[in-house]
Amino acid sequence: MSTPAPNHPSDMRAWLRSRPALTGRGRPVDVAALPAEPLPLFLSWIRLAADQGVPEPHAATLATVDRDGMPDARTLLLKDADARGWAFAGPRSSGKGIQLAVHAVAALNFWWQPLARAVRLRGPVREATPAESAADLAARSPAARDGVAAGDWVLWRLQPSRVEFWQGATDRRHTRIVYEVAPGGWGRHVSGTTDT
Repeated sequence: MSTPAPNHPSDMRAWLRSRPALTGRGRPVDVAALPAEPLPLFLSWIRLAADQGVPEPHAATLATVDRDGMPDARTLLLKDADARGWAFAGPRSSGKGIQLAVHAVAALNFWWQPLARAVRLRGPVREATPAESAADLAARSPAARDGVAAGDWVLWRLQPSRVEFWQGATDRRHTRIVYEVAPGGWGRHVSGTTDT
């Protein structure tokens, strides 16, 4: 396979550039009514995504890093989101389990294309109690439990230090609502359009 000459676009590059982008229907964000913390806004956005027919709105990309600092990512399902964090689960012996044992930090990304919305979180990850992990495993179907070794199933919670809500706009005036942990609570910054 020949390599394209420098500064000469490849066929794939041209094809990718021709694809439509931001084809979803963006929604206005009422920045005057934003909550002081990110969790209520996340719960509102994910429920709206479900109500609008987004398939599997609880699917997210989880990114971790390995022992050498190499990033790794996979798609999984959110198990819960509450004041304790955003929960996901899997075998301790899995790639993510091994990586989290070394570097207990992660990023989680949700993309709801029909609404042109994304949510990005990052922060430390903590294991739930053994009883919570066992309860999560017990809630899975028999087929989903098959082959899981005793004690290998773990429920983790990402406890975000930063949460970004992104509302895309066809005019590229995207709205970004960023919450970051600050002394005494959450700080918040809004950029982009503030139309309501």
